[in-house]
Amino acid sequence: MVTLTARCSPTLLALAITAGLIAPVAAQSPISGAETLESVTAAEPVADPSFSANVDFSMTGNTVAAPNVVLIVADDLGFSDLASYGSEISSPSLSALAEQGLSFSNYHTAASCAPSRAMLLTGVDSHRNGVPNIPEAIPPEQRQYDNYQGTLSHNVVTIATLLQDAGYHTYMAGKWHLGKTPDLLPSRRGFERTVAMADTGSDNWEQRPYIPIYEKANWFADGEEYQLPEDFYSSRFIVDKTIEFIDSNTDDRPFFAYLPFQAVHIPVQAPQKFIDRYMGVYDGGWHQLRAQRRERAIELGLIPADTSMQTMSSSGDWDSLDAEAQRYHAKRMAVYAAMIEAMDHHIGRLIQHLKSSGQYHNTVFIFTSDNGSEASGSDTPTTFRSRMGLRLSGYNNDYETLGLKGSFNSIGPSFASAAASPLAFYKFYAGEGGLRVPLIIAGEPIVASASLTSAFSYVTDIAPTILALTGVDAPQKYYAGRSVEPIIGRNLLPLIEGAVDSVYQPDEPVGYELAGNAALFLGDYKIVINRGPVGDNKWHLFNIVSDPGETEDLATVMPERLQRMLDHYQHYSAANGVLPVAQGYDQIGQVALNGLRDRLGGNILLLLLTLLVVTPFYLVYRGNQRQLT
Repeated sequence: MVTLTARCSPTLLALAITAGLIAPVAAQSPISGAETLESVTAAEPVADPSFSANVDFSMTGNTVAAPNVVLIVADDLGFSDLASYGSEISSPSLSALAEQGLSFSNYHTAASCAPSRAMLLTGVDSHRNGVPNIPEAIPPEQRQYDNYQGTLSHNVVTIATLLQDAGYHTYMAGKWHLGKTPDLLPSRRGFERTVAMADTGSDNWEQRPYIPIYEKANWFADGEEYQLPEDFYSSRFIVDKTIEFIDSNTDDRPFFAYLPFQAVHIPVQAPQKFIDRYMGVYDGGWHQLRAQRRERAIELGLIPADTSMQTMSSSGDWDSLDAEAQRYHAKRMAVYAAMIEAMDHHIGRLIQHLKSSGQYHNTVFIFTSDNGSEASGSDTPTTFRSRMGLRLSGYNNDYETLGLKGSFNSIGPSFASAAASPLAFYKFYAGEGGLRVPLIIAGEPIVASASLTSAFSYVTDIAPTILALTGVDAPQKYYAGRSVEPIIGRNLLPLIEGAVDSVYQPDEPVGYELAGNAALFLGDYKIVINRGPVGDNKWHLFNIVSDPGETEDLATVMPERLQRMLDHYQHYSAANGVLPVAQGYDQIGQVALNGLRDRLGGNILLLLLTLLVVTPFYLVYRGNQRQLT
C-alpha cells in the first residue's frame, strides 16, 4: 500500500484512489502531553437541565438584562473591503455599527474558512478542535490523526451549547462547514433552530454545487436535508431565516444569533441593481484601487501614515491589458462590491427589525470575516479553456450576465490583493492579507471607550468575549461529565471598556499554522513562513504595528528575536500536534483529489465522466499557478 500526494498528476491520483491504493488507517493523536481526542459520534455535551435555572442573566457590574448577541461572519472579506476600513464600497449598516462601537485594526483570524469558524465558536486552537484545515484539503497521511479530521471534534464545546444551557435561545442561518453527518450539524452542536449550508461554498442563486467535488449543495434545516426556496438569494435568505427564528421566541429569554454569510465567497454573485452602482468604479484597475484604499486607511487611522506596500508577484500589469480585458476585469470587481453592499443591506434589515421589535437596545453585534480576500480564479478568465471548464459544470462567465443566476465569477489574485490593501498576501497564506480582517463590536449594552484600537487580538478571543458579555462561565477541563479542551482566547471586554491597553502581554506568544503556512505573534512582532507558489518557504520577521504591509524583513537585523520566536513556534507546534505537509502538497489540487475519492469510490465510469468535468478546472488553476512563479 502506498500513499500518493497531490504532487502526482490528478488523473493518476484519481485512478489510484479509485483502485484503492490509498487506504484509511487507524486514527492516532500527534498532540504532545495531551489526551487523545475522542473519536465519538455523540452530540454536543449537554449540561444538567437544571443548570440554566441558576444562571444570573444580569451582566457583571450592571443591572441590565442579559444581552442578545448577533455574531455576523462574512466569507473571504478583505481587510479594506468595508467603508469604515478604507473601501469605496457602500456599507452604511456596518459603518453605523463602527461609529457606535469599537473597530479593531490588528485583529487576526485563520487564513481559511473552517479553521476560523471552529476557533470562533469554541475559543480553542484549530489543531485541538479537529479543524486544522478544511476537510476537503487534508491529505490521507494527515487524516489518520484524530485532530486532522477537518470537522469539529467532540472534545470541544461551542458557545452555542454554553449559551443554550444557560437559558439562551440559539439560532444559526448560513454557512456551517464544520461537518455534515448528523452528530456534527449545528442542530447537534448547541443551536436550537438552524438552516445551514455544510460545504465550502455554494451557489448564491439556487441550490447547486459551485464546484464538481460535490454531488449536490448540502443544505440542512434543524438537522434534516433542506430544499431552498425558488426565490433564493443567499444574503436575503440568511437574514429572512434569522428574523423568522427571532420572531418565534415567545418568551423573554435572550437570544444568540449566528449569521455566517456566503458573501463574498466564490461564485461572486449579486443582484443587478447593486451591480449597476459599481459599473465604472474600477476602470482604473487594481493598482490604483490598492493605492486608494491605503490612503483612505491612513486617513481613518487604521494604519500608520508611513505604511508601505509590496506588489505581490501574483498581481498582473493593468496597463498591459487591452481595453476589452480591462472592461471585463472592472465588472468582475463591480460584482464583488455589489455582493458586499447587498450583504450590508440585508444586515441593515435585521438591525431595523430589532429596532422595530424593541430588541435593538439590548443587542450586541459582532462583525468579522473568516479570512482575507480570495485570490482563486485566473486573471485570464475568458480564455477558451476557462470557459469550457465552466460550461461543463453548467456555468458561464459572460460579461453581460456576470454575477447573475447561472454565472460564475471571481476577482482573481490581482483584485484580491487590492481587497486586502495595504497588506501582503491573501486567503490561504499566513501573510497579513490572509489573517488580518475587520472586527467590529458594537451595541448599546456595551460602552466603548474609543472607536478604534490597534491592540492585537485573535479569533479565539471572540468566544470568551461573548461568554463575558452574557455572564456565562467558560468550561475548564470538563463539561457535562466529559473531558473538553479549555478556551485559550482572551476576553476583550476590558479592552473595549478601556480598562487595559491590550489583553496580551508583550511576552505572550500566539502561534498559528494552516497547510504549512505558519506564523507566530509576540508583542508588536510576527514571524511568518509562506509556501509556494506565492511564498518563498522561508521564515521572515516583521514589526506588524509599524509595518503592517510586511515590507521590511528584520530577520537579519534582529537574529536573536527571530530565534526566540522560532523557539516559541516549535513549542506551539509540538504542544498542539501540528503536522508537516509533504513537499509537493498543493491545497487546491488536494481538494480536487479528495473530492474525487469521496464522490466516486470504485465507479470507473463515473470517474471518467467526472474527470472530464474536473480536468478543465484543474488546468485553469495550474495555468494560473504558472503565472505566479
